[in-house]
Amino acid sequence: MKLLHLADLHLGKSVNEISMIPDQKAILLTQIPELIDREKIDAVLIAGDVYDRSIPPEDAVTLLDDFLSLLSGMKIPVLAISGNHDSDERLDFGSRLFEKTGIYVAGRYQGRLREVTLNDEYGEVHCWLLPYVQSSQVRYFYPDDPISSYEDAVRAAIRHADIDFSKRNVILSHQFVTGRPDTVPAGGAGAASAFDPLLSGSEVKALNVGTVDRISSDVYVGFDYVALGHIHRPQEIGRPTVRYAGSPLKYSLSEADQIKSFTIIDLKEKGADPEIRLVPVKLPHEMRRLKGPFMELMKPENILYPDDYIFVTLTDRTPVPDAFSIVREHYPNAMGLRYETPEEENREEGDGEPVENKSFDERADDFSRTVRGIGLTDEELQILREVAEEAGVTGL
Repeated sequence: MKLLHLADLHLGKSVNEISMIPDQKAILLTQIPELIDREKIDAVLIAGDVYDRSIPPEDAVTLLDDFLSLLSGMKIPVLAISGNHDSDERLDFGSRLFEKTGIYVAGRYQGRLREVTLNDEYGEVHCWLLPYVQSSQVRYFYPDDPISSYEDAVRAAIRHADIDFSKRNVILSHQFVTGRPDTVPAGGAGAASAFDPLLSGSEVKALNVGTVDRISSDVYVGFDYVALGHIHRPQEIGRPTVRYAGSPLKYSLSEADQIKSFTIIDLKEKGADPEIRLVPVKLPHEMRRLKGPFMELMKPENILYPDDYIFVTLTDRTPVPDAFSIVREHYPNAMGLRYETPEEENREEGDGEPVENKSFDERADDFSRTVRGIGLTDEELQILREVAEEAGVTGL
């Protein structure tokens, strides 16, 4: 059975005020159907973050509708789960009707993992859909289970599915998975571990503001393939069959050097290692970094990528008047411009300010933007300050 593993579509995303919808259309409505036809794909797995935010724009909803309708017309089953960017209720809307056309969506965790059984020449493949969950959601259904951590919650959700591991099993999951059991590093929950997946800028920020709970890859022991979402760089975690598909497009400057790909899994009989291949995505627009003096970069012979997404770093010590407007004349899709100061030369793009250097208000606002996609109002900040004072939080 051939499976196409996708994740982190982030439909409706804009990068520096440039909409990604045209590029997303090219990927979803042209490249993926062509890949499915060429590779004889049997089913498509979408491991969360279908949308970029919980209330997606109209054109993003229309694009997903077009994509699912296209795959349904091709008689290709689609299995999808929610991610932390999705609204589980909105993603679940119509899911019982969609099932009749081969579209299986698990937006909300409701006490049992949704199971979808596919068949090939070797027999049944049991696919388990674990949407993005909070520990409290699992505790609600299993109050007697000893759930004291996020990993405990994910383990409990899998345990209560009563999976027969003597058969072939695939799971879709949208979590931050590390490569070994001792998942909390010495620096605490917000510190990086040598066994963490390789991250991009927005993922580093989520780690820094404390919105990420790690779980170990051994949570998924027994599964023949683990289709992960959440991390934008394609990579294996712990073992070859536990994989992040990565995002199909580059969504931040920190992803500029990544090679985006589609992940194809060819499942064999139980006990045989699946064949896993990465097929490069043909990006409608490449994302590039340009660095140097303004006059040098703007020479006609150096304008090599006029249609690409460009981030410009100027090394001029004196600001150039109206520099970005001039850059945009040569690069209409230019996404950003900054000047490199001496103190920034060794600073990694996208790292942001260390969380320990930020005020309470800044940390709270970062948390809100990461989780909800919007900042806090003055009224919300005041409520949080009052709660923090009652809890004895220092540094307000």
